[in-house]
Amino acid sequence: MVNHSKAWTQDLSGQNLAGANLENVNFSKTQLVKTNLEGANLKGAKLDNANLTYAKLRRANLFVANLSHAELSYADLGYTDLSYANLSHANLSYVDLS
Repeated sequence: MVNHSKAWTQDLSGQNLAGANLENVNFSKTQLVKTNLEGANLKGAKLDNANLTYAKLRRANLFVANLSHAELSYADLGYTDLSYANLSHANLSYVDLS
């Protein structure tokens, strides 16, 4: 469950960022609910405490990304590169890895 007491820094919910080069982007504490990040390059991205509920991350590159304390419930992570990503305390309930 999302901690609603967090102070969100920005809201990009529902945006289409498919295929975008977002290497090393700082999306810490960002609302990314239902955001399309399919095939996006998020290598080294800071996504700690981000809300990625229902986000489309299929085939995204999350190599060495920081997803600690991120909300990933119902996210599509099929064929996503999560090598060396920090997923500590992330909520992975109902994530699609197929």
